[in-house]
Amino acid sequence: MRWNRITTATAVSAAVALSLVACGGGDSGSGDSGGGTGTTTAEFDAAVKGIYSPSDKKGGTLRMAITENWDSQDPGDTYYGLSWNLVRNYVRPLMVFKSAPGKEGAEVVPDLAEAAGVPSNDAKTWTYKIRKGVKFEDGTEVKAKDVKYAVARSLDKATLPSGPTYFNDFLLDVPAGYSVYKDPTMAGLAKAIQTPDDYTIVFNLNKPFSGFDYFAQLPATAPVPQAKDTGAKYKLHPISTGPYKFESNDPNKGMALVRNDQYDPATDPNSGRKALPDKITVAFNVNGPDIDNRLQAGDLDVDIAGTGVLAETQAKILANPQLKSHADNVPAPRLNFTVFNSEVKPLDNIDCRKAILYAADHEGYQRAYGGPIGGDIATNLMPPLVTGSQKFDDYGFEQDKNGNVDKAKEALTACGMPTGFSTNIAYRADRPKEKAVAESLQQSLKRVGINLTPKGFPTGDYTKLYAGKPDYAKANGLGMIVYSWGADWPDGFGFLSQIVDSRVIRATGGNTNLGVRIPEVDQLIDQALKETDKAAREKLWVDVDKKVMEQAAVLPGIWAKGLLYRPDTLANVYVSDSQNMYDYAGIGLK
Repeated sequence: MRWNRITTATAVSAAVALSLVACGGGDSGSGDSGGGTGTTTAEFDAAVKGIYSPSDKKGGTLRMAITENWDSQDPGDTYYGLSWNLVRNYVRPLMVFKSAPGKEGAEVVPDLAEAAGVPSNDAKTWTYKIRKGVKFEDGTEVKAKDVKYAVARSLDKATLPSGPTYFNDFLLDVPAGYSVYKDPTMAGLAKAIQTPDDYTIVFNLNKPFSGFDYFAQLPATAPVPQAKDTGAKYKLHPISTGPYKFESNDPNKGMALVRNDQYDPATDPNSGRKALPDKITVAFNVNGPDIDNRLQAGDLDVDIAGTGVLAETQAKILANPQLKSHADNVPAPRLNFTVFNSEVKPLDNIDCRKAILYAADHEGYQRAYGGPIGGDIATNLMPPLVTGSQKFDDYGFEQDKNGNVDKAKEALTACGMPTGFSTNIAYRADRPKEKAVAESLQQSLKRVGINLTPKGFPTGDYTKLYAGKPDYAKANGLGMIVYSWGADWPDGFGFLSQIVDSRVIRATGGNTNLGVRIPEVDQLIDQALKETDKAAREKLWVDVDKKVMEQAAVLPGIWAKGLLYRPDTLANVYVSDSQNMYDYAGIGLK
């Protein structure tokens, strides 16, 4: 999942099966978070170990801010972890990650659905019963047709390019280029989704997948009334089914959520939502240092990005015991990395790519995120928190932390560019850490004659129009693309499939695979999807990781951690193994 941060939908309980096909045994989640213990004493990692300042007190305004625009408030067009964290406050998908600390928060529980999905047809058919009495903010009752329509509209990647493609990839016989706006009766989805009555929805898949409840927790399953859908403009006012609704939403300034009087907690017994604040505000385009300073002053409650404070603020906090007692160092199944765009010369040449891997300053990459407290130097793709992951270091990143100039020059000679070459490196302009990555790589690669020109782009359209739009990236020579990715759920499929499978790359943009095109990787992914043995399947995902590194398709940066700051204004603060940041459906105010 895209991270600002960290991903939402990123972890799973040991009790929940992730196995593909109809196989026995389940994959277990992992993490360092504690359980339900709580403390009112400000101490380092208090919200990682349990609940800081436990509370059920309602009231007040929760003030949040972010350095950029929002990717999309539309539940069918969003793929940022911070968004998936917040979206649970205003819409209700079929299933949801429970709002609870630690491992309990990794459980996928029924939300709009009465219970978990019922599989049949060798896990190629999944049936959900919808709760009765759940209402939209206008008082109309939610029906199965509203969920079907929500999933149907999310399939249109020309109109809604930024959400995940799981439904496009797995639903049965979805026509190529399907758009509900051209098929308002949804006749084209007759085989894919059925609604035999007002409270039953049936999904039919083109292949077995026993982890479908993880698809059912995607925000795209949150109901959308067809009559209220405004396509790409729906993000301005999604129709609420959750405890909050939109009071205002200015794409350039921010948004405000207020209580939804049509929300009935009696229809929501499993999610753990507390809905403590009376109002939630999110300010956009706020200067990063200002966010950090306001948090410390108590003038702001949450940096909603969830990736942690800036490097200079980290140093200040860690050096001051009082400030440190208000901080939490949160690990995540997330990789901060740089993709090589295989359509931009000379990065279509493996040896040119290897030259960059050898020349890169890996400690410099780490420093861009604040040093070791911002994460560990990554030697391959899958982070340690991903189930079944295996660490390997084929290029000697840990031995040559500042790069190996001699090996880089040998690779340049092998690729026919002995004196080096030039290319552009893209990053999200409103993310200072990504800018620092681009500048660090620019400096370290220059030592071997590789000249980088940094190109900053706005986060909101980074994947829609720029780095994630293949024709734009190729035409503008974006040979290297700085990015960040967290697991949609922490097994090999949930982490790797959307960033290395070439078949998820769409010409329309909104991509999360920003340039990896390796046929052998696609073949290994298909083998993993068919593999019923858990150990054998995990080995195949390690093989995928190794093949991507063998082909020098990406430059791993760091396996991420974030130093979050919690002011004294907050109550009921905790980190869960699904959010890997503060849980925005549980947080309150003192």
